[in-house]
Amino acid sequence: MNKNETVVFEGIDQPKLAWAKEWLSETKRLYIDGQWVKSTGGETIESINPANGLVTGTIYGATEADVNKAVQAAREAFDHGPWQGVTRKERAKKLRQISLLIKEHQAELATLESLDNGKLYNEAYNDDVQEASELFEYYAGWTDKYYGENNPVEGDFLSYTTRDPIGVCGQIVPFNFPIGMAVWKLAPALAMGNTVVLKPSSTTSYSAIRLVELIDEAAILPPGVLNLILGKGSIGSYISRHMNVDKISFTGSTGVGKKLVHDSADSNLKPVTLELGGKSPNIIFADAPNLDQAIERSFYGLFTHKGEKCSAPTRLFAERSIYDKVVEKLGEYADSYKCGDPFDPESDQGPQVSKAHMESILRYIESGKKEGARLIAGGERDITGDNAKGYFVRPTIFADVHNKMTIAQEEIFGPVLCIIPFDTEEEVVAMANDTIYGLAAGLWTNDVSRANRVARKLEAGMVFVNKYGCYDFASPFGGWKQSGWGKEYAIHSLQSYTKTKAIWVAY
Repeated sequence: MNKNETVVFEGIDQPKLAWAKEWLSETKRLYIDGQWVKSTGGETIESINPANGLVTGTIYGATEADVNKAVQAAREAFDHGPWQGVTRKERAKKLRQISLLIKEHQAELATLESLDNGKLYNEAYNDDVQEASELFEYYAGWTDKYYGENNPVEGDFLSYTTRDPIGVCGQIVPFNFPIGMAVWKLAPALAMGNTVVLKPSSTTSYSAIRLVELIDEAAILPPGVLNLILGKGSIGSYISRHMNVDKISFTGSTGVGKKLVHDSADSNLKPVTLELGGKSPNIIFADAPNLDQAIERSFYGLFTHKGEKCSAPTRLFAERSIYDKVVEKLGEYADSYKCGDPFDPESDQGPQVSKAHMESILRYIESGKKEGARLIAGGERDITGDNAKGYFVRPTIFADVHNKMTIAQEEIFGPVLCIIPFDTEEEVVAMANDTIYGLAAGLWTNDVSRANRVARKLEAGMVFVNKYGCYDFASPFGGWKQSGWGKEYAIHSLQSYTKTKAIWVAY
């Protein structure tokens, strides 16, 4: 890790790493009912810097009793606190205050994100934290614009619907975009007038803690409106099973998502929003408008953020006539990539989030080798120089992959790309859809009829034509099949944080 007090690159002054070291010197507490508290069990969990394997700090691990206190605080704040008396305009003002706070502390939050998750500082600063600030601003504009309807019923009645806040929202956030995913859930929930119990991943809790700390210091929200629970993944079930939690939003693995659905069914049938895994196909036809651009975008669409992205284009289907060129160019990109310190401006890829996750990725790579895929690049841990102390995996590319291989069917969630040749449109659509997942898909073609035809046939919640990975707050994010239920972003996320009531008035 760079020990310089200040690191400057690409015009951005990073906060002093000395500040981060000081901030991390105390064990981080839970935030319940407007107070920072130790866990009732006193358990602490070490947080590891994945770039060097060293402990950066500790957090308290919550117990079921702590979850009960947090839910009770959220329940009281929703049912009887001042939050329901806050007008929509005042609510919007509070969300804009949070947006400005994130912007003012952008470098701080990005530093914590890189230390905790291992992603490049530039990725954390320019993507994750920047988006978090802008998303609060976006949803501030929705507080007074989500209307009910006038229902055209028969008879002498006025019938109309209202959109009411759903209540206490349990929000469980993954390790790959810690502050980004937290804000994806927090902003629309608060915009609609709900209260929240937020649980970040135990491996990447820092940015969420700092965000709540900033909101608390500025006294933006009444006590109980926002509560923060820290701890291992199993703590999430205490939230999802709780009878006083009205809604669950979860981003993570499909296996855990299924468990949370069972938790809901076994408790109070609370609605569950799930943003789960993916094995997204990316199809390059021979008539792609710019083949070099398609190859380049396909590479960076996967390998940025070290491949820890659910919507990443992990299966690349290349038409037979361009297959060799695609394979060759992607191998060149991978070979030129530099794994290294997230704070080093020369680094192209940071470490995987944890040792366990790195080892899981390496096992998948070995599986690909054993099942007969042709290794083009990478295929191993990067142990050059200081990287030997961290959890770095070389960008790995397999060619001649069969769609039924393990690496083509299971989500690896790391820097591993499978390239599969195809001959016909019908063949590639069938292979693209031959997966349990349906999060995203992409295709590259100069034929507008083919573009629309294939996009309609692909079984995915998002389809990108001639540029993989287009995201905007105004467009819904979410998948089909076992990639999840419901949508993030846009007006669509507001639906899951409200409940609809039909009111009838006789003339």
